[in-house]
Amino acid sequence: MANKDRQKRSVRKARAAERKELEEKHAISSANGSKKATSAPAKAQAKKSEPKKVGFFGRIKNWFKDVKTEMGRVTWPSKSELKNYSVAVIAMLVVFGVAVWLVDTGVVAALIGFTGLRG
Repeated sequence: MANKDRQKRSVRKARAAERKELEEKHAISSANGSKKATSAPAKAQAKKSEPKKVGFFGRIKNWFKDVKTEMGRVTWPSKSELKNYSVAVIAMLVVFGVAVWLVDTGVVAALIGFTGLRG
C-alpha cells in the first residue's frame, strides 16, 4: 500500500510541475501580447513526434530486432535445472497418462456392464 501511495504522490508532483510550466508559458505569452508564439512551437514539435511510416520489410526487420533483444533478457536455465525440469515433466506425463488410462478403462467397463454389450 505504501508503494501505491508513493506512486500517487509522485504523479501529483509531476502534474503540478506540468501545470506550473504551462502557467509560466502562458504568463510569458500574455506578457508579449502574442498567443501565436506558444502554438507555433507546439505544432512544430507535434510534427517532429509523428512516427515515420515503415514498410512491410521494415516491420519484419524491427520484429526480429525486438525478438533478439527479448531473447537477451531471458533467464535461461542451467544444465542441472534443465535436467530436473525435464524429469519432472516426463514423470507428470506418465502419472497423468496412467490416470487417463484408468478412467478410460473404468468408463468402458461401466458401459459394458450397463448395456451388456461387448465391443
